[in-house]
Amino acid sequence: MTRTDLAFQQCISPACAATFSVEEVLTSCPSCGNLLDVAYDWNRLRPPTSFEVFERKWMRRSDPSAVSGVWRFHELLPFAPREAVVTIGEGQTLLSVSDGVGAFVGMKPGRLHLQYEGLNPSGSFKDNGMAAAFTHARMIGARRAACASTGNTSASLAVYCAVTRLMRGIIFIGTGKISYGKLSQALDYGALTIQIAGDFDDAMARVKEVSGKLGIYLVNSVNPFRLEGQKTIMYRVLESLGWEVPDWIVVPGGNLGNSSAFGKAFAELRTLGLIDRVPRLAVINAAGANTLYELYHNRGLRWEGGRADLTPACHYYDELDSQNKRADTIASAIEINRPVNLNKCLRALEVCDGVVREVSEQEILDAKAQVGAGGLGCEPASAASVAGAKQLVAEGVIGRDERVVCILTGHQLKDPTATVAYHTTDQKLFNEVLGSRGVSRASFANRSVSVGNRLDEIVQAIDLYG
Repeated sequence: MTRTDLAFQQCISPACAATFSVEEVLTSCPSCGNLLDVAYDWNRLRPPTSFEVFERKWMRRSDPSAVSGVWRFHELLPFAPREAVVTIGEGQTLLSVSDGVGAFVGMKPGRLHLQYEGLNPSGSFKDNGMAAAFTHARMIGARRAACASTGNTSASLAVYCAVTRLMRGIIFIGTGKISYGKLSQALDYGALTIQIAGDFDDAMARVKEVSGKLGIYLVNSVNPFRLEGQKTIMYRVLESLGWEVPDWIVVPGGNLGNSSAFGKAFAELRTLGLIDRVPRLAVINAAGANTLYELYHNRGLRWEGGRADLTPACHYYDELDSQNKRADTIASAIEINRPVNLNKCLRALEVCDGVVREVSEQEILDAKAQVGAGGLGCEPASAASVAGAKQLVAEGVIGRDERVVCILTGHQLKDPTATVAYHTTDQKLFNEVLGSRGVSRASFANRSVSVGNRLDEIVQAIDLYG
């Protein structure tokens, strides 16, 4: 196609740069097989020249598009007409200073911020992207949507299907690879759930196959419109900081959709002249699902301005197959060995002068306990960002007085098993759930106190521990 549309899909490879209509349903470039971006002809779109336009909209609380934390920034993801916009009230999330968690990380007071996405309708950041994906699906008249999921995407797809009644949701999960908290959402909201033999990577391969064969709309983050919605997490961070760019964004890394979206968001804002610098980006893998860390940190894989040589990735995946090595971490939301957005994440790391780290199960759970003690309950995957920030401060990569934003991707009730096991007085439960994963202690456990059904014992316990 000729580049005449105001919004279009474009191959991320500079050598190819093929463009396609937003009316086409694509998850990869038909010309070269690379990933796609949603791109805009900013010269013809009249983008905002300041952030004031968004502040004015926030004052119009009665306008559904204004109270959506995604569509409040419609001018920065203008692929759909306003009448096509789908929202169920996503994006009403908080950025808060947490000096308690900051002290744990090693930061000076007032310097660590937590962006908590657990307040979204389905309890995770996925709703930001799902609002944009459903909008695109509505534009093209899709009637069925599918995803592979470790849990959060399935919950988000299911609730958007239930509320909007636009599509029938179909969910692929791996055997035993989804928490009951997340699975219960998909089942309750009425989605068709198909459990296949294998893990997330197997489910992802099959859902792509089935979606292509049956013409079902795929809403995993390989869908470029999903990532358009996830860009708005960064817009809300900037909004909360008075439009000042922080020094660091620290995000968990699983399928690498968020890191990819964040890099794109900042690159576009800089191109539009709305910011004059970008923050540094840290992507944190769980050690049991550390593909990005292995490829980036140990095997030197880089974006190289779009000329990335993916041979190391191919060799690594072959090694995983030959060893039958599966992703394995308590942080189930990032339990992924083959991230579909690897290329886009490499690009984001280049744009944002990024770093990649891995953290252990012990580090994740200790960080999670500290986040919870600060009043923001998060699932284990979320806490990887805080554990990663702590590691980077200890290394001297992040300065103690720099402004750091850690992304908390999901609510604590998404995956309560690990929380209960960490704080339990039942050593058998601790060993079964956590000890088997190499967790040796619960450094910040808040254990219950057992007493008899006697007033004097209860009063004594309160006096002793209260």
